[in-house]
Amino acid sequence: MKKYITTAGIICIFLVYAACSNNNKTQTQALESRIADLEKNAYVPGFGEFMNTIQLHHAKLWFAGNAQNWPLAQYEMDEMKETFDDLEKYVTDRPEVKEIPMIHPALDSMEQAVGSKDLGKFKSAYVLLTNTCNNCHHATKHAFNVITTPSATPVTDQQFKLNQND
Repeated sequence: MKKYITTAGIICIFLVYAACSNNNKTQTQALESRIADLEKNAYVPGFGEFMNTIQLHHAKLWFAGNAQNWPLAQYEMDEMKETFDDLEKYVTDRPEVKEIPMIHPALDSMEQAVGSKDLGKFKSAYVLLTNTCNNCHHATKHAFNVITTPSATPVTDQQFKLNQND
């Protein structure tokens, strides 16, 4: 009798496991389908949107550094780096993305200049950064897009100079 109950118990456990397994498999397939659909329909900014973001941070970097607002300059430079990283991660179908590594030495130079809080070094590093942007544009057949040192702030609702209390 004990053997029969054990066998029946095993059969019940097997049946419950099989039912749960099928249910889990169905749920897993449904979740995988939803994830695939979300990935397929997710919005990814285009190459130009990333470049516009970088250009805005490039301009704001100039005004922050010129005002010797080194925390803001560091922030704008970090935002540029993050946007370049995102560009490489999300826009893999554009051949221009392969040229992005050429910007890294110029960003490293800028990081050192900002870290030293030296306005002269900052201005030299900014020229290098700007020239590197233009060299990349030439290399990727976008020479018509010439980046310069901004002559006016790109935003009118931001203060670049530090307050006396900061």
